[in-house]
Amino acid sequence: MTPGQIIILNGAPRSGKSSIVAAIQEAFDGPWMSLGVDMVKERATPKRYQPGIGLRPGGERPDLEDLVVTLYAALYQSIAAHSRLGLNVVVDVGHHDAYSTPRQILADSARRLAGLPVLFVGVRCPIDEIMARRKAAQHSGDETYLAGTDDDPVPEAVRRWQEAVHDPGIYDLEVDTSQLSPLQSAEAIRRHLANGPPPMAFDQLARRAVSED
Repeated sequence: MTPGQIIILNGAPRSGKSSIVAAIQEAFDGPWMSLGVDMVKERATPKRYQPGIGLRPGGERPDLEDLVVTLYAALYQSIAAHSRLGLNVVVDVGHHDAYSTPRQILADSARRLAGLPVLFVGVRCPIDEIMARRKAAQHSGDETYLAGTDDDPVPEAVRRWQEAVHDPGIYDLEVDTSQLSPLQSAEAIRRHLANGPPPMAFDQLARRAVSED
């Protein structure tokens, strides 16, 4: 059986990952299964263990960090299982290894997808646009996302996300959602899959995991 294509969208909260997922599911041929941070955090993780894999950078909840390692391992094993059954998978995540102790979760996640077709996409968005989206979400009644105030226009936790989520910054493709709509971002991904170059980012990250074992 030919493995299904895997697309990993990595970026900070409010960078536009979920909208790109929806565009891919709507516009691409065949079934595209959506897995990732929202599914695991909001629908699968018990409330007392949240935010789970949505844990922010900075070592704020060291009591959850061991569980986060396991949750990411389970997520990527599930992604691999879907692909091996011939299902395409699109995944929205906010990877970082900025925990209280080094974890190397991204490299370990890449190792779990070794041998499968993976396109790793960095979803970029400038901090001023991120803050505007957070403010708009609060105005619409969504208290999920931390927004700025007059005294603290860009909270430290938001800055940490912006700095940590794209480390080490090894991607096959990057999209800037302040410049591209979700559909345009999806089309850029489609073109890359069709025209290359061949994805290499997750292979590089997997080799890191092997070298550190």
